[in-house]
Amino acid sequence: MNFLDGSLHPENQEKLVITCAPYGPEWMPADFPGDIPVTMQEHVQKAVDCYNAGATVLHLHVRELDGHGSKRLSMFNELLDRLRTAVPKMVLQVGGSISFAPEGEGEVAKWLSDDTRHMLAELTPRPDQVTVAVNTNQMNIVEQMCEADLRGTSIGEPAMYHAYREMTIPAGPGWLEEHIKRLSANGIQSHFQLANITQLETIERMMRRGACNVPLILTWVAIGGGFDAPNIYNLANFVRACPDGSVLTLESSMLNVLPVNMMAIAMGLHVRCGIEDNIWTQDRKEKMSSVRQIEQLVRISEEFGRGVADGDEAKRIYRIGEFYKDADETLARNGFAPNRKVRAA
Repeated sequence: MNFLDGSLHPENQEKLVITCAPYGPEWMPADFPGDIPVTMQEHVQKAVDCYNAGATVLHLHVRELDGHGSKRLSMFNELLDRLRTAVPKMVLQVGGSISFAPEGEGEVAKWLSDDTRHMLAELTPRPDQVTVAVNTNQMNIVEQMCEADLRGTSIGEPAMYHAYREMTIPAGPGWLEEHIKRLSANGIQSHFQLANITQLETIERMMRRGACNVPLILTWVAIGGGFDAPNIYNLANFVRACPDGSVLTLESSMLNVLPVNMMAIAMGLHVRCGIEDNIWTQDRKEKMSSVRQIEQLVRISEEFGRGVADGDEAKRIYRIGEFYKDADETLARNGFAPNRKVRAA
């Protein structure tokens, strides 16, 4: 991305799109009583509350009544159906892992089989987006967390800590290409969750050979443990590699969430918050609900002079519903240089 004179002026920036992840599948309900929804009605009400606070993208997971993350696609279908009525203007984004929560205490966190993961393309009603991982990668979400982050939570228990420490993301080239193909065929946008520049380069190569004819909608996930660490050097390097036609949201974890989001607001990028990413106030004196996190970002953005996108604006900024016919159109729309022309022998 190029930052010309005036790039930091709010009148030259898109309005802020706030993604909220309020379902926190890695936590158990006792970790944050009152803010972790369990029943279906609580899931729906949480989405309504987040939308009313200013979030226009909902990153969703579903929880069973026993408190564990659901891996039943029927539960996702039910929630999507109810959300289409309750928050019709919200961008509905299904977490492509189905759920990061281990199925049993001490069990290593597992993704479902490739065939089951591809079934996300068959969700009914269809979501606007499914998050897509690129390249098989470690996802040790606790590596950069400290004892204070996890004190008194279920992840602080040794067995659960070990499960999340050993978590990996299987996202090899065959699965990735097929997954994007199926999502696109069903009108679902691939929202790429990227750990580093190498994964961005993989997407670019796919686009150049016509295997990924979609908008370049990205989240830079700076959580360590196989992903970039949340520091200004990694951020600047990643942002510089993104073409001008891409749309970039920043994500981090725990007390890194707020400062990373403040940088995103200032730079004209977009933000993500919610208890899936952080449960603490910056002084760790109390837990902070997803709605309070949204309200905080709305206030900060308005103080920067940058307005917050409504649902229709978020769908336009995120280019919901756009797909491209070939590599040439994809590269041009996303701001990449065109493919080299092959010279005649």
